[in-house]
Amino acid sequence: MTRLTGRALRVTIFIGESDLWHRKPVYAEIVHRAHKAGLAGASVFRGIEGFGASSLIHTQRLLSLSEDLPVAIVIVDSEERVRAFLPQLDELVAEGLVILDDCEVIRYVGREKNA
Repeated sequence: MTRLTGRALRVTIFIGESDLWHRKPVYAEIVHRAHKAGLAGASVFRGIEGFGASSLIHTQRLLSLSEDLPVAIVIVDSEERVRAFLPQLDELVAEGLVILDDCEVIRYVGREKNA
C-alpha cells in the first residue's frame, strides 16, 4: 500500500470536457496514465461554469447548454513523481492550464482490498 505523508506536490490541469486524445476524453487519458505511472491518485472534477484563455464562457445553465464544460484533474504525489509525470501532460494538454502547488499530505488512506 502506498503511503504518502508530509510534503507533496499537487498538479491541477484545467481543460475542456470535450477535449479529445485519439477520440478519447483527455481527462480520462490523464487519469489512466497517472494510474499506470503509479501515482498516488487522480480525480476529475466537472465545473458548472468558467472561462479560460479563449475568453469564451462555458456554462451548465439551461439557457445556454454547453458541451464543453470546464474540467479540473487533480493529482497529488511526491514532487519527484509528479515532475516525472509532467512530460505526459505536455503531450496530452494542447489547450488548457497546468499548475503546480506545494502541499502537505495529512492523511492518505485507501480501502482495504478483499483477499
